[in-house]
Parts: sequence; structure tokens; C-alpha cells
Amino acid sequence: MNENQALGAFAAISNQTRLRIVRMLVVAGADGRAAGAIAEALEGAPPSRISFHLSQLEQAGLVESRREGRSIIYSAIFPALSDLVAFLMRDCCEGHCAVCDKAIALFAKCTGRPAHSVD
Repeated sequence: MNENQALGAFAAISNQTRLRIVRMLVVAGADGRAAGAIAEALEGAPPSRISFHLSQLEQAGLVESRREGRSIIYSAIFPALSDLVAFLMRDCCEGHCAVCDKAIALFAKCTGRPAHSVD
């Protein structure tokens, strides 16, 4: 991830509603959540407003959508989120931190699906 991509991603999640949506989708994992369920979870947010926020997150490359029947399901793009975290951590300790390096490697493996073991 380059600096401009990071700036776009950070701009997208710098809004309280969008940050809540991303966190909600991270919890949902690869299965995601329907747009209507996201709106309900945000208690009273108008669907048109939620659509706007989801669109902003999609344009930033942090979430993706797919149609299932009459529903639109949104999912976090875990590689993009891990790249964003890695962007922040990459230069930790002048780029020589074994703990951060291991964390970055683990983030890169995340698919949003539970794993029985992680190397």
C-alpha cells in the first residue's frame, strides 16, 4: 500500500459511521452482512445514508459488495485492511521489529474465516 492509498483508506474510516461499519464487517467475517442489517444495527440511520457510507468504503477499497437474491451483502476486504495496518507498522523500530514483522505477516494471512491454527 502506498501513501496515497493509505490516505484514501484513512479518510474513508475517519467518519464515525464508516468506522463502525468497518468494525461490524470485520466481526461478520467473510460472510459479511446485508445492507439492511447494517442499517438496523446502526439504530435508525436512514438506508440512503448507509448506502452513501458503504459506497465511500467501497470506493476506498475497504469493503466489497455482492448480490444475494434481493439483498446486497457487504464484506470487509481483509487484505486491504491488513495492508493498512501494515502501512502503519512497517517502519516500527526503524523497520527492525521482529514483533511487528510477525504481526504484519499474520495480518497478511487473514481471510476473515476462522482458522484452526495460525503459523
